[in-house]
Amino acid sequence: MEYNEAVRRINSLLTFGVKPGLERIRELCDRLGSPDRGLKFVHAAGTNGKGSTCTFIAETLSEAGYKTGRFISPYILEFRERFTIDGKMIPKQTLADITEKILPYAEDMRSEGKIITEFEFIFAAALMWYAMEKCDVVVLETGLGGRFDATNIIDTPLCSVITSISLDHTNILGDTLEKIAYEKCGIIKKDGVCVAYSDQYDGVIDVIKKTSAEKNNRLIIADSRKAEIIESNIFGTRFRYNSLDLKIKLSGEHMVKNAVTALETLFVLREKGFDITDNIIKQSFSAVTFPARMEVLKKNPLVIIDGAHNPDGAKALSIALKKYLDGKKMIGIVGMLKDKDVKNALSCLVPLFDRIYTTEPDNPRKMTSKELAETILPYCKNITACESMDEAYKKAKNDLEENADALVIFGSLYLASDMRRIVLEDEK
Repeated sequence: MEYNEAVRRINSLLTFGVKPGLERIRELCDRLGSPDRGLKFVHAAGTNGKGSTCTFIAETLSEAGYKTGRFISPYILEFRERFTIDGKMIPKQTLADITEKILPYAEDMRSEGKIITEFEFIFAAALMWYAMEKCDVVVLETGLGGRFDATNIIDTPLCSVITSISLDHTNILGDTLEKIAYEKCGIIKKDGVCVAYSDQYDGVIDVIKKTSAEKNNRLIIADSRKAEIIESNIFGTRFRYNSLDLKIKLSGEHMVKNAVTALETLFVLREKGFDITDNIIKQSFSAVTFPARMEVLKKNPLVIIDGAHNPDGAKALSIALKKYLDGKKMIGIVGMLKDKDVKNALSCLVPLFDRIYTTEPDNPRKMTSKELAETILPYCKNITACESMDEAYKKAKNDLEENADALVIFGSLYLASDMRRIVLEDEK
């Protein structure tokens, strides 16, 4: 089997959608020889911040000399980003070979009425690769929720990490913050250690505390109030925490909070015998980049891209734009999925822009550009609905060059992937 055929076969499983539950993935992994059983994990769940938090952790472990797997969802630039070891994506042929091994088991289960979803298949493939490569540790992000997410078949991890929790996927996870927090906290396992992001909504931290107590977990709340921001701009942040003077290439107060959550997780791993020095942490944190998170694609004129697709993500972006681009004339390109809380997500963000161009992510759940324009019209009167992402960028670029200071592309991560490519190719 070749790589493109493997991706096509995996993507065909999208037809079966999201089906929470652990029975299918547990049975599939058992049929594959239980590749998860011999691995050690750091397991993260949350609404926002999983990506950057896990990147800080994984990069530091790799820099410290540990063979470190990392599993993410969704990807930004390329399908293989979901699976990395020490920052390197799974080789195309390796993914094809693993896919070919898993398919007969998945098809046998399907014949028995046990349908494997795309995410379950991808996770099983990742586990097989990490086991084959004998990873020392795997930094693992949940896909959706936590309690019934496929990644939650693992035993008690080295550390459970709960990042920022807010309303999202309410049709699946529940319609209150407490219900969503309960689902996310499902990754907290018996007799473990949990590190939690501190700046949570009322009620969320209570659920984290209660779950940790019930599972006999030592709970560490990463107190970001102790982080002293020394310098911050659109290109990065310097801050001090626990006598560590750190520089990161990511901007925004929320990124400092994510970094602090990662630091406390690394301190837990240090306690468990991992040789992680302060200098390694400094070097690793300073090198971390993360696509589509307040990412500067062009400096002159300024083009920024951010995957702000839910209310908390949009709020964080709006705070950063007010801080770093105050008084600047901004143009926006936005695209969203129709199953998101679009009005609440964008009501705080759209008013910051002089003009908005709406477009559509390449996803079957997309909101049409016209529907999106109508939804956000109360918050910005200068809106143009575009038929394609290329059209949106062409019009916004002309606007930017003539009478604006910055272009900000935001919304769905599925939009961010394609728009990032369009902008970077335009630079060549």
